[in-house]
Amino acid sequence: MESVQDDRCFSNTFQEYKGENMLREDGRLKESLSKRIEEHIDRLLERLYEGLGEEGDESYSVYTGIGGIAHLHLHMYSKLKKDRGQLECALDCLRQPLRHLKGQRISFLCGDAGPLALGAVIYDKLGSKPASKDCVTRLVGLQKDVCRDPSLPDELLYGRAGYLYALLFVRAHLGDDSISTEVIHKVYKCITDSGIHMSQQQGWRHPLMYAWHEKHYLGAAHGLVGIFYILMHVKDESLKKHLEELIRPSLEYMLTLRFPSGNCPSSVGSSTGDKLVHWCHGAPGWIHMFIMAYKEFGEDRYLQAAKACADVIWSRGLLKKGFGLCHGISGNAYAFLAMYKLTDDQAYLYKAYKFATMTMERNVRVRIPDHPYSLFEGLAGTIYFLIDLLDPKSAKFPAFDLP
Repeated sequence: MESVQDDRCFSNTFQEYKGENMLREDGRLKESLSKRIEEHIDRLLERLYEGLGEEGDESYSVYTGIGGIAHLHLHMYSKLKKDRGQLECALDCLRQPLRHLKGQRISFLCGDAGPLALGAVIYDKLGSKPASKDCVTRLVGLQKDVCRDPSLPDELLYGRAGYLYALLFVRAHLGDDSISTEVIHKVYKCITDSGIHMSQQQGWRHPLMYAWHEKHYLGAAHGLVGIFYILMHVKDESLKKHLEELIRPSLEYMLTLRFPSGNCPSSVGSSTGDKLVHWCHGAPGWIHMFIMAYKEFGEDRYLQAAKACADVIWSRGLLKKGFGLCHGISGNAYAFLAMYKLTDDQAYLYKAYKFATMTMERNVRVRIPDHPYSLFEGLAGTIYFLIDLLDPKSAKFPAFDLP
């Protein structure tokens, strides 16, 4: 592999995969590999709790606040041991957010929908059905404003796609009866109608177009990738026509925008060029959309696009920005886990593992994020990824993949 180093990434000096088996019979990582990860998870958890104690709980969001720590505890409950204590820790994280929701933002990651969705699931698992139902009722109650307010964006981080994810998250945990199909359809249609309107108004050839702050962002956090990816998670035969007539041709447009390197631009006419290799902007977010498109339509060009994304992430994905999910090494490593799940090719699992070892090296110096203990910028996200790596076939990117 050609080694690449610039001001954004470390040179990747890892050897290519030699064909060694990395798995036990049950599909989990072999003990010779998992032991180091488990020990590192324990060390990181100590640092996390110490840091949170010093930092305080000013932010309630899943993205950079205490809501994300609740999500991590729910993940630990699900993936490590069915320890009720993890659920109680998660609920402790959510008590303040659930009492002080501001009603100003509506997404899972940065709005009221995140704590409400997590609260619904955690209360249910603790056996507090009335409290769970109250969270669901409050979450569904946001739908009127979501669909009525034309100033709301459609993207994942702050917008309607982020709200739709919250609804789907609750349904995935509590069953389809927990939130009516009518509510899901209304939000879905609101998002697609918005995309149709902008496309027609501005004269685009593909049927769905979106903007955030008057800029046509393309990536997972603010752009078309995140919107299309969440829309494709809505599985309903009555929406098949929308999938074929709206989403599929829009995905074809996305294929035309890629750089020769295999990377993908952050926005239409991006001034940054082929630089950003982040989940939020670039190939590490786009790859999930291409994988989903391949599953839906079976077209080889989507698979090839996903493979090209994986290649550029392997080459340029060891980011100096940090170890986090949004724009860090752990978020980039999820791309390899997604490809491993799709193909069963352990070469991708090897790459995810090698990126994980980078987060464990004491002499690697990366930038300290603004929220160093959070789920999407900091330690909590790295821990979340390392837990998923132990059982790679069940790995799910938080607040993006459905449980």
